[in-house]
Amino acid sequence: MSTLDSHPDWLFLDKPAGLPVFPPHADPAGDCLLARLLVEHPEQAAIDWPERFEGGLLHRLDTGTSGLVIAARSLDAFERGRSAFASHALHKRYRFLTASTVPWDGNTVDFALAHDKRKKSRMVWQRGANTPHRGRWFPARTQLRRLGPRLWEATLFTGVMHQARIHAAAVGLPILGDRLYGGAPHPAGFHLHHARIDGWPEPTPDVPIPDTWLL
Repeated sequence: MSTLDSHPDWLFLDKPAGLPVFPPHADPAGDCLLARLLVEHPEQAAIDWPERFEGGLLHRLDTGTSGLVIAARSLDAFERGRSAFASHALHKRYRFLTASTVPWDGNTVDFALAHDKRKKSRMVWQRGANTPHRGRWFPARTQLRRLGPRLWEATLFTGVMHQARIHAAAVGLPILGDRLYGGAPHPAGFHLHHARIDGWPEPTPDVPIPDTWLL
């Protein structure tokens, strides 16, 4: 982990791929973004954060996803940050690699998403009125834009679990290494990177993709 920028209200962090945000259930003392944050910024441990937001961490990324995570530096900033997420006015921008090709350079995907009926860790997209699922359907919108032969940007206008991953796969662009949603296997895992958030109270840094990505 590295601190990209320090604002009076926020810490902008760069999470490496493969590092969980919070301690793994099987190893509460294991390496994670929270543990590294508290080493680099021990003052974060002195604040009585709400449960599940320890260290002031305002949101999560999947363990395999790299990129921007924001932490609040005070309880007042925390409340403003959580209100920003709840307002649905934020647009998260992700970058990803795919081994697949499509004939178009942009697409807006509006498939509703729900939890898989049989596998808790997986989501499904609504193919029709009778698509098997568990619970309710969540409206979701993602805008896809080609940045290079295999490099794409996904802008999320909603915040549903695995949204970028499943929406990209649904239109023929499974993320490289994302075996859960049909991506080609890769020894470095899946190539999904959270680059920035548009609409945050202060501009967030644009986090470059990892050097290890082979474009």
